[in-house]
Parts: sequence; structure tokens; C-alpha cells
Amino acid sequence: MNTIIKTSDLAGRVGLSAIFLIAGLGKIGQYAGTQGYMESVGVPGGVLPAVIALEVLGGLAILLGAYTRIAALLLAGFSVASAVLFHADVQDPTQQVMFLKNIAIAGGFLLLAGHGAGVWSLDAWLRSRSLGKLAQA
Repeated sequence: MNTIIKTSDLAGRVGLSAIFLIAGLGKIGQYAGTQGYMESVGVPGGVLPAVIALEVLGGLAILLGAYTRIAALLLAGFSVASAVLFHADVQDPTQQVMFLKNIAIAGGFLLLAGHGAGVWSLDAWLRSRSLGKLAQA
């Protein structure tokens, strides 16, 4: 497989995962403020632990290329939901950019869900080990 494809698969995963890892970990440090912001737009603050878990664990899964298709689908849905819940005022130019950013991220995750993590991933490593065991049987 072409080195450019392998490298771009990995770099794409790093880029997509970074925003979620940083945001999820940041929410831990700013828990009360994040919870208040969520509640101010009508989202129950009690879902914040699930949001943090999805961002951090999903971000790690994408970064490592583990359970990539499932994590990508979950994070795509989360990105669209975040766009609709927090950035729906598209008359405000800043909110419009944030809305479109979230939709673009969701698009990247949908491509990742469709194509997989690539060769440099835990998914590929686990698949190669499974195929090796099948060949030995």
C-alpha cells in the first residue's frame, strides 16, 4: 500500500481525534462551567459524564484506530447533535462557522466509518492476527 495513503490515514485520525481528546479533557477541568453552559441551552447537565466519556474514549479509539468504524459513527452523530444543539443560530457568523465545522467533522468521521482506520491501526493489527490464526487452524 502506498506510503502516502498510510500516512494520510494516520494523520487524519490524529487530526480528528485531537479536538475530541482536548475538548473532553478540558471539560473535566471546567466541569461546573461546562455543565452550566449545557443547561443554559436546555441540555441536562447530568449527561456531561457521558459526553466526556464519548469524547475521550472515542477520541482515543480514533487515534489508535481501535473499533474505528463504531467510534467514528458515534462521534459523527455527536458532532451533528452538537451542531444542532449549540450552534443552530446560523444568522450569527461565528455560530454559522461553528455549525459548519461540526458538520465537516461529521463528514470526516463518516468517511472514516466507511473506509476504516487504515493499515497503521489497531484494527488492522487485530485483523492480521485473526487471519493468521485462521490460516494456522
